[in-house]
Amino acid sequence: MRTIRIHVALPLAVDTELALPAQAGEHVSRVLRLAAGDPLTLFNGDGSDYPATIQTVGKREVIVRVDARHELANESPLPLTLAQGVARGEKMDLIVQKATELGVVRIVPLLTERSEVKLDPARTEKRLAHWRAVAASACEQSGRARLPEIAPALPLSVWLDGLTEDAALRLALLPEATRSSRELRFTSAGGLLVVGPEGGLGERDISALTATGFAGLQLGPRILRTETAGLAALAALQALHGDG
Repeated sequence: MRTIRIHVALPLAVDTELALPAQAGEHVSRVLRLAAGDPLTLFNGDGSDYPATIQTVGKREVIVRVDARHELANESPLPLTLAQGVARGEKMDLIVQKATELGVVRIVPLLTERSEVKLDPARTEKRLAHWRAVAASACEQSGRARLPEIAPALPLSVWLDGLTEDAALRLALLPEATRSSRELRFTSAGGLLVVGPEGGLGERDISALTATGFAGLQLGPRILRTETAGLAALAALQALHGDG
């Protein structure tokens, strides 16, 4: 039987009752058509699942009781950050969704030299909230109990200036690179992976990345679309150095 997992941005504790947030309650009652007595699992991003039972389903709220807490151990041992040049339309949603399923701990949307997407402050906040909801939904589906951090969209130069000096391996997907994922050696600090937008990374982008310690990484002889490249790289890195 399929487990229904619902993300709630609320404190959760065993043997307590709570009203689901409006959107989650509507999904449970109107979309899933669950009723009093039905089981479901809640999670709030703290690393645990909370099996619960629906107590009442009303017109305006759904009340559930938390029955137990199960700490999960399905996070990758390889902490990866995907710094993705913002892609157009639904491509970015796909990238956020699949990168979450592939276990990244952080996604940084980047505005680069060849970015075709322009975000004003109001649109930036709206898109950030949307991407965070996409990530939460991907966690519901994939069984993750920790949400990846989704950072606000930043110019590449601003993001690079804010990087701390740690042992994370700094990588950028570049068609002309010769280093393969099999050659990499990670520490417990994991890695940062930069992927360009539809037009790829420009010369100024590459110069800035090189100056801040990023090395080129190639995936093979073919040039991949932006919505394919980062996900293929994440899957390879997880298979070779993380989940595999």
